[in-house]
Amino acid sequence: MARIDSFLRLVLDQSASDLHFHAGNPPIIRYNKDLIPLPFRTLSEDETRRFLLETMTEEQIDVFEQDQQIDYAYQIEGYGRFRVNVFQKLHGIGAVFRVIPDHVPTIDELGLPSVVRSLADLGSGLVLVTGPTGSGKTTTLAAIVNEINAKQRRHIITIEDPIEYVHHDQLSVVTQRQIGDHAATFPSALRSALRESPDVIVVGELRDAESVALALSAAETGVLVFGTLHTNSAGKAIDRLIDVSEDDVQAQVRAVVAVLLRTVVAQQLCRRAHEDRLIAACEVLMQNYAVSHMIREAKIHQIEGHLQHADPTTGSQSLDMCLHHYIRDGFITLEEALRVANQPDRLRQLVADLPDEL
Repeated sequence: MARIDSFLRLVLDQSASDLHFHAGNPPIIRYNKDLIPLPFRTLSEDETRRFLLETMTEEQIDVFEQDQQIDYAYQIEGYGRFRVNVFQKLHGIGAVFRVIPDHVPTIDELGLPSVVRSLADLGSGLVLVTGPTGSGKTTTLAAIVNEINAKQRRHIITIEDPIEYVHHDQLSVVTQRQIGDHAATFPSALRSALRESPDVIVVGELRDAESVALALSAAETGVLVFGTLHTNSAGKAIDRLIDVSEDDVQAQVRAVVAVLLRTVVAQQLCRRAHEDRLIAACEVLMQNYAVSHMIREAKIHQIEGHLQHADPTTGSQSLDMCLHHYIRDGFITLEEALRVANQPDRLRQLVADLPDEL
């Protein structure tokens, strides 16, 4: 048993989400978004390195020594799994262990907007799930995959770094591939996936021009492609998707995205008002003629205004409107909503008629 396992067991026992294990600090856990130091001595560089190397294979140690960083999954048999990032920093080696729940959540359990369920029924196209690091993007994607797996007969291929939620075949066949173990890179895994008779491809991160181009090519052939980006809004996600491409092909990429993009879900995690849990506040952009026109004509800056006035029956909603509904229903406080709102002053105006709930 690795010596760090005792700290990881504590994280699981306390229902925390992360363990921060850095040279120069005591071990720290993240509980409900707060960082809480554990009653333990400050970790030295040598001690931290010994603890962390015990969680790696020889191959992973070689990668870390070469690249000075590495992502992998770590499992305590019979107890739990973690997504791990080990890195070098100013004061030495450090790592973050994030809990991977053993239960694949459902859309209902996550409290996601009902329109998210409809994404599982799409036949083709591109769906983006975006948000800052730690906003639950992977969990949302896992819930959508679970919905498809439970209700449809499809071949689902996931490409992850590392594999987090483990899906077991239900009606669908789920092929999960991990970068480093099962494929060298995201682009190489995507190229291979196109030859594996996929119906659905889930890309852990669209991080470069080649990955974006391959994902769009897959969507053009009739595959339903899900991907994640680290952006805070639907408009910024579309900008990132286009800007990552070379300048001379951006107009072409914009035209393709205008046709293939089905939905963008941009989410932020908020503390619940009366429960020791988090809830995802979602901005949802559904494709329609107006959205396609804005993308094609490089008027993506207009998308935020479009969302502010979106008809809720279409499934589209701004982040601030979602926050307004959460405040109205007592899920979160106004203070928590203002922390993540795109337009805090406008949100205050929206909730001005709800004095009793505030």
